Amino acid sequence: MEGCCNYNHYNFLTVFLILLAFTTAARPDSGETNTEFIRTSCKSTTYPNLCFSSLSSRSSAIGVSPQLLAHESLSVSLETAQSTSAMMIKVAHSQGMTPREVGAMQDCVEELSDTVNELRKSLGEMKQLRGRDFDMKMSDIQTWVSAALTNEDTCTEGFAGKAMNGKLKTVVRGKIVQVAHMTSNALALINTLHALHG
Repeated sequence: MEGCCNYNHYNFLTVFLILLAFTTAARPDSGETNTEFIRTSCKSTTYPNLCFSSLSSRSSAIGVSPQLLAHESLSVSLETAQSTSAMMIKVAHSQGMTPREVGAMQDCVEELSDTVNELRKSLGEMKQLRGRDFDMKMSDIQTWVSAALTNEDTCTEGFAGKAMNGKLKTVVRGKIVQVAHMTSNALALINTLHALHG
């Protein structure tokens, strides 16, 4: 009788371990699920590779939430705009620039300052995004992020033409274009979030 019970006990244990192994294998790792969610969501943006590379390191904070994804995308845009603005202020005070270059740099610093303010307001509103006034808050966010994008475009236009130093123009345009692309991606993810809510 004792041998019978031991046999059943081992049988039960074997079946239990097989089931446990199967369910663990069948359930994807949450980090992988989060990363896949970001990759799939980024396909709706204009610059999907940049979107994924700038957000994949934040997958644990994002989870599979469209709202957290839009929030983190705005955060990345804001951080990039702030660092670009700081770099532009340094460059604007460097020696050997023509008056036209100095003027373009100062305009750009001003535009970027406006961009930073608009992205900061958007992030603040994103944190309050719930309840009955969701659509109104979302409309404000879309307006501010669109304005930030316009500022960035205006900044790059200031560096058009042959009167600018080639190297300076390449560096500045490259940085501003990156900010603009990240902001464009953030706006696309915000628009997706709005559509999901509607």
